[in-house]
Amino acid sequence: MYRNSFHKAIGVSALCVMMCAAPVFAKDSDKKMDAFITKLMKKMTLQEKIGQLNLPPGEDIVTGNPQASNLGAIVAKGNAGGTFNVMGAEKVQALQKLAVENTRLGIPLIFGMDVIHGYETVFPIPLGLSASWDMEAIEKAARISAKEASAAGICWTFSPMVDIARDPRWGRMAEGSGEDPYLGSEIARAMVRGYQGDNMKKNDEIMACVKHFALYGAAEGGRDYNTVDMSRQSMYNNYFPPYKAAVEAGAGSVMTSFNTVDGIPATANKWLVTDVLRDQWGFDGFVVTDYESIYEMAKHGVAKGANAAALALKAGTDMDMSSHSFLDNLETAVKDGKVSIDEIDTAVRRVLEAKYKLGLFDNPYKYIDLSREKAEIYTEDNRKAAREIAAKTFVLLKNEGNVLPLRKKGKIALVGPMADNQRDLPGTWSLMARPSKYKTLLQGFKDAVGDNAEILYAKGCNFYGDKRVEKWFSPYNASVMDDRSEENLIEEALKVAQEADVIVAALGEGTQASGESASRCDLTLPETQKKLLEALLATGKPVVMLNFSGRATVLDWESKNVPAILNVWFGGSETGDAIADVVFGDVSPSGKLTVTMPRSVGQIPIHYNHLPLGRPAGKDWKGFQVFRSNYIDVEPTPLYPFGYGLSYTDFDYTDFNLSSTEMEADGEITATVTVTNTGDRAGDEIVQFYTRDLEASTSQPVKLLKHFERISLKPGESRKVSFRITPDDLKFYNYNLEYVAEPGEFLVMAGPDSERVSSLKFVLKE
Repeated sequence: MYRNSFHKAIGVSALCVMMCAAPVFAKDSDKKMDAFITKLMKKMTLQEKIGQLNLPPGEDIVTGNPQASNLGAIVAKGNAGGTFNVMGAEKVQALQKLAVENTRLGIPLIFGMDVIHGYETVFPIPLGLSASWDMEAIEKAARISAKEASAAGICWTFSPMVDIARDPRWGRMAEGSGEDPYLGSEIARAMVRGYQGDNMKKNDEIMACVKHFALYGAAEGGRDYNTVDMSRQSMYNNYFPPYKAAVEAGAGSVMTSFNTVDGIPATANKWLVTDVLRDQWGFDGFVVTDYESIYEMAKHGVAKGANAAALALKAGTDMDMSSHSFLDNLETAVKDGKVSIDEIDTAVRRVLEAKYKLGLFDNPYKYIDLSREKAEIYTEDNRKAAREIAAKTFVLLKNEGNVLPLRKKGKIALVGPMADNQRDLPGTWSLMARPSKYKTLLQGFKDAVGDNAEILYAKGCNFYGDKRVEKWFSPYNASVMDDRSEENLIEEALKVAQEADVIVAALGEGTQASGESASRCDLTLPETQKKLLEALLATGKPVVMLNFSGRATVLDWESKNVPAILNVWFGGSETGDAIADVVFGDVSPSGKLTVTMPRSVGQIPIHYNHLPLGRPAGKDWKGFQVFRSNYIDVEPTPLYPFGYGLSYTDFDYTDFNLSSTEMEADGEITATVTVTNTGDRAGDEIVQFYTRDLEASTSQPVKLLKHFERISLKPGESRKVSFRITPDDLKFYNYNLEYVAEPGEFLVMAGPDSERVSSLKFVLKE
């Protein structure tokens, strides 16, 4: 029926072009796409064009009849280019049918969703995924996410979020890949590949949307939606690389950010959206706003109404999410001469090209298959992959006396608000999570030990001990707070602990305590949880702390007092089994931090790749040093540095050498280090290489990650790991924003993290 609709609307010849062309990116296909879209656009009225630029939300049809909803009415009038967060293939099908069979031109909708780290099979939060440093695993997670989402009719995901984040007070650190531009760029590429697959030819390959463009991770004070202000050198060197990498990987769309850039809201910033994104980087996809950001331009004191719509469109923004600003104002803006038909046509073409590349003109129902939805979501294979990947993300921060791994014998006390908790396991932005299906940590422990050990349980405490706060930080604001007194909860936990040989305390943030609109000033363990932990330590039994978090938290007291600490982030739907796999030694921990963990909130922002100082504190800091860059009351170094993470085995780094101490301007040298597993267990190590420019035209960071490799070694096994260094690895944007490698002396460093490195010097010749 949709074919007949198009036949009537645009003619037989255009239909032939549409049906014969495959959604690929070769030049011949581009010509066919251009011809098809040109033919279609000649048939479109101005209002129909503007309708393609409108992206209304789908919240009102989570339940109920899509056709009878407010969204259904908008679609039936041809006033929507797509929608987002519509739940389920049947609802997607009903809305697509309205668009294709009940509008004059039958242009299909694009269906988006915040598939951030999984659909029903939920993977670790993106910050956790980044701690795996495993690009194959990250790409696989995105690939499975795309398969499941597409089985429910979704063809567009608002991911990856590639914002560099140096301030863990910002709750959305959970959604990104940490503080490093090189690692962030590698992950951005992997996620785009995973989502889009083979250029979105298949019905399980969906379009990526890179966000938030740009600089959103640098919000002042770590406060969401706040101002961002920085030099352009910092933009290009520290914050832009992951966005650019995602564009180079072929991402089909980009989302603007809420913040201002150079005082101009990102959505209306022509320098950002057109000059940088399109002209400098060659991005040829479409740009969508974040939620109502055009409307919010008035609150920034920049523009409102038709003026705001005109500024956004002229800047290069193509699609308006939720605010209806384009729909309500662009026709008037054309009449008043504020925007031209050509400018509207440019935006419309980009949106239509995205639909063409997705194959929606060939088959509007390409992503709608009710049998797929029943058969391909939360499968055993997907769950197995999620479990294996989650286990790679956990970071062993401390293991005094080799408390871990635990033996599967005796009595083990499992206590804490995360111990028997289904709803908080998936983590932030898990829209389609089904917690009732997910195994708790308690059940995971019981399954792991079987009849060989006894798992004793007590909740021990609530997350925060305040009903209002507890409700706010609970999924869907549905608190699971235990109404018993703090004293009674701790007393119950101590009875259990006294019976046990070892205690595992599952503590940390609730799932909504990180993510959007979850900025925090205090990143220490909530007081009610700390009281429980103190009481457990007072028993004299060995204690293992499992730290659930969506950001770098402050664990200074815990690091001094708790024998073993495993940072487990939020591990997704298979958390219970994955943590058990690591805690009981079936898998050796191999995750490494992608964010610096501070000793105090007062150190923030703190990151490994900072600029050198004229008066640095001494390396062997023993206390406050007058006239040096340090604090009177806190050691200036990180608690745990970027790249840090322990294992159940030990790795030695030896024979670090360079193939030459001189590099020609068009040459290369190779750095090689030998890594040996000196322990008695097999394990994975993440070998890290850094460089430093010792004398440049502008001050350069003390070190920059340039290469890493994840390797697996058996006990006693050694492997040589090499890093081929070229002048491209030494380039940076100088004061004039020229991308250059300047001759002079450089250091190359190798080691297990950003602090424990060996250094060698070489010279880049003129």
